[in-house]
Amino acid sequence: MNTEIFRDLLDGHTRLTIAGHAHDIVTELSGIRLRHNNILSGRPPGKPTQMSPNRAADPTLTSLADLDRCRHIEPYLIAVSQEVNSKTGLSLSKAEQARRIQAIANFLSEITEWGWPDAPPRRLLFRSDIPRLPRPLPRYLPPDADRALTEQLARSDSRLAADALLLQRACGLRIGELLDLEMDCVHEVPGNGSWLKVPLGKFDTERMVPLDDDTLDLLDRISSTRSAGRPLPNPRTGRPADFLFTHHGHRLGQNAVRGELARAGEAAGLGKLTPHQLRHTYATALVNAGVSLQALMALLGHVSAQMSLRYGQLFDSTIRTEYERALDLAKAHIGPMNTGPITSGRTTLPLVDISHGDWRETPTIKARMAGGYCLRAPAQEACPYANICEHCPSYRTDDTYTPVLTAQRADAQLLARDAQARGWTSEAERHRKLIDRLDALISQAHTG
Repeated sequence: MNTEIFRDLLDGHTRLTIAGHAHDIVTELSGIRLRHNNILSGRPPGKPTQMSPNRAADPTLTSLADLDRCRHIEPYLIAVSQEVNSKTGLSLSKAEQARRIQAIANFLSEITEWGWPDAPPRRLLFRSDIPRLPRPLPRYLPPDADRALTEQLARSDSRLAADALLLQRACGLRIGELLDLEMDCVHEVPGNGSWLKVPLGKFDTERMVPLDDDTLDLLDRISSTRSAGRPLPNPRTGRPADFLFTHHGHRLGQNAVRGELARAGEAAGLGKLTPHQLRHTYATALVNAGVSLQALMALLGHVSAQMSLRYGQLFDSTIRTEYERALDLAKAHIGPMNTGPITSGRTTLPLVDISHGDWRETPTIKARMAGGYCLRAPAQEACPYANICEHCPSYRTDDTYTPVLTAQRADAQLLARDAQARGWTSEAERHRKLIDRLDALISQAHTG
């Protein structure tokens, strides 16, 4: 429970026990931001009320011990679900509803534990009374949007704010952690590279994030762009601190950073963005690269595995593998796809035409093996086992296989150019790695 709310509840309940009047109970509880009089009695005579007139109260209720689930708690729960936010005119968010109900539940539970004489004799609120909060997946930026935003930030005239956003994207920082960075935040560990010391953040913990050369260059540019000045008080500790993001004697503010992100997002055609999406994008990129859950937790400063597991739900490799296995089996059972004329207006997968012409030119994900080739629809993406044998350290060859390897290399060159022309950068890189490996194998075969 919020400490301030609980203190008010505690002080109010002490006074109410002494006063013993129903209208005093309502007056106190209505003044601590719970804003509902469904639990306790109505306003005292002659006093104005901020409560809605259609909320029936129980004038006979004089003590918390007399609270009843049906007559008091359930009407309160209904009132919370129908409450309107005075600022937006919309219904209260699920999070706000849960906060209010949880505050009441905690209060009633704790006065029972402490043995207060007018505590309710039985439990009145249950876990199922608290609204279930929505659990959306993290809103990350897809690679194309990420690149477009980075290009706009790189061309920005607001250098300090733009570089702050680039650093947030490069290190996965929360915006508060980003702006609290100090000049001595980079630590060089002999034999273990450079690390960024992230200050106390959301969970009052510090952490270290590894830095690559590009991020170190970015930090150097930030150091040269910022305005040097006198140390400013740290909002957490009160001690003077030499903050990294300062401009003309003042700290760079969140509004300036958000404003630059809004400008860059609009210029990139991405619409409304939030700084936290850059953190989501950082985490998603790590998950896609196969980072372990333990490492992800450390890099993001999460205190529970459940928080980091949200990113694992975005692109679960196990689900992908199972899907591809099932898809391949389904295709094997169904048989060849229908190649007749399209009458429904729908576009079929490009695999329908692979039996005609040169397979190297089909718009598919292609892989050349020593004894044949593999074709997959772009929606399936590259097979994780493509050319796995050629890259295995146990793979052996000799000069009798040189013609086969040479033919495979020639096809791999054609496939690399084809993938590059289609904009499939990762596919082109995969073929180039195979070419390098085949060159090594051919050289090995010649030297015996």
